[in-house]
Amino acid sequence: MGNPLGLAVPINTTTRRIISALLKDGGVRRAYVGVVSTPFRFNAVAVIRTGQRDGLRVVEVLAGSPADRGGLRAGDVILTAGSRPVSNAESLQKLLIGDATGQPLPIRVLRDGQEVDFVAAPEEMAGNV
Repeated sequence: MGNPLGLAVPINTTTRRIISALLKDGGVRRAYVGVVSTPFRFNAVAVIRTGQRDGLRVVEVLAGSPADRGGLRAGDVILTAGSRPVSNAESLQKLLIGDATGQPLPIRVLRDGQEVDFVAAPEEMAGNV
């Protein structure tokens, strides 16, 4: 007989939302805004200006995506989405589970040294879990 295997899964707000969706709907609805991004560390001046150490640099905006229609473009650094700080892809993805599809998502970016506000309406991803 083999050794028993133990598995621990951290329970947080996102995990609870996923479990609830699995039990209720048999799957998890995921939305997307249509950006390819990478974490971005601000310099000291930008930290003072934005109050954040990190953001999410937009590398590419998918043509025809909610982000494209909302006005985002490559080179923007996302500061907040849904009024929450965004410092990595996971922090943005957490906002796109469940009922986010079709709901206006305010996004604040740093563009050419200025903070600019946009609104994108996330769309449901095909092939959800």
